[in-house]
This record gives sequence, structure tokens and C-alpha cells, in this order.
Amino acid sequence: MTHIGDVSLIFRQLFEKTSSTYTYLLADSETREAVLIDPVLETVDRDLRIIKELNLKLLFAINTHVHADHITGSGSIKKKMDTIKSVLGKASKAKADIHVDDGDEIKFGLKKLLVRTTPGHTDGCISLVCHSAKAVFTGDALLIRGCGRTDFQQGNSYSLYDSIHKKVFSLPNDYLVFPGHDYTGQTCSSVGEEKQLNPRLSKQREDFKKIMDNLNLPYPAQIDKALPANLVCGVQE
Repeated sequence: MTHIGDVSLIFRQLFEKTSSTYTYLLADSETREAVLIDPVLETVDRDLRIIKELNLKLLFAINTHVHADHITGSGSIKKKMDTIKSVLGKASKAKADIHVDDGDEIKFGLKKLLVRTTPGHTDGCISLVCHSAKAVFTGDALLIRGCGRTDFQQGNSYSLYDSIHKKVFSLPNDYLVFPGHDYTGQTCSSVGEEKQLNPRLSKQREDFKKIMDNLNLPYPAQIDKALPANLVCGVQE
């Protein structure tokens, strides 16, 4: 088994290559109860196969926000395993079985994830802190040496800057940062590294705003099909 700072936490970092999305599988090694963070539709079968191979009981499929670059796998998972509950930030105003807010806990076995709301990329973005593993799963809010874009889908540069500095950079420097995407082959960072080395978020607030205003990023390739689907848990009837 692979572990991160907690020998009784089963951990898998999984990758979907088209959208460069990371999906995270976490489980309590004693009770075998598990959660899946940011599943992708195209890799649902892979994820469920691993869960079966490891003899895990999946409780929750969690989305860190309403994605614009891929369709979530939550709806497909629920169709295959009707006991699973989908989880999404309350401010997202999208369909889910459970809506969480700042300070809520998601429990699986003897383990838990603490919800920290981190809006700015979207209104509904959440980051998930696992104190026992000294790790934080930041979705698209904080990336390795980068951050989520703020030019569409309720994006707000000031909100994102404040969210990251107050909700993520307030964690201990040695906490590992696991992002929702990476496009350069990197798998994780740390709070201390990003505070010092992130070329956007290490700047002052106004400088960050100027950087974000001038990124000139292309329109997301899958947004027109991903957004409508993800507003209804990835399943369009």
C-alpha cells in the first residue's frame, strides 16, 4: 500500500490524461471505508476496479468544484453503485447528494477530511484537509506553481488570492499539496514550497490580480459539454 504521512491511510493518486486531472482515492485501512476525490467519467471503470481489488467500500464521490474541463464520474459511479453519495460545495449551487460548507467534516472509517471553502476559481471550490496525513487536496484553486484561472465561471482573482492565503497557506509548511491538475508531470508540492515559489501567489495581492488579468488563456475545450453535465452530477437525462 502507498501511504502519505499516515500509515493507516490507503492512498492512490490516479491520472486522466486528456484533461490532466488527478483523482484521489483515500481509505481507512482498518474499516476499508473509502472516498474518491474528483473522479472523471472516462476513468470510472479503472477507479472502481482498483476499489474492488483493494477490497474497499466506497462511501463518497467528492467533487472539489463544478468542473469545466471534464465531465465528473460521480453520476456514472452512482449508477453502478447506488449506495454512493456525491459531495459538492454548497456554494456551487449544483446537484449533489450532500452539500458541504466551511468547517464540515467528511468521515470514512476512523479518518476524516476537513472542508475549507476556497472560492475564486469558481464560487463553489473547496479544498480538503487530511490532518492525519498532513496533506491538502486543493482541486483547481491551488496548483503546483500555479492556480486556477479566474476569467470565467464566477472567477474572481481577489477571492482566489484571499482563499489560498487564508485557507491553504495557513496550514503548516510541511503539509503536502495535491492539486486537481498538473500539466508538467509533477505530482505534489508542499504549503511551504508554494508560499515561497509559486510565481503568482507569492506576489502581493494587486500584483496577483494583474498577472491573472493578463493570462489570455484559450476557451476550455470541453466546457460546453462539461458544465451542463456537471451541474447535474455528470449525468444528463
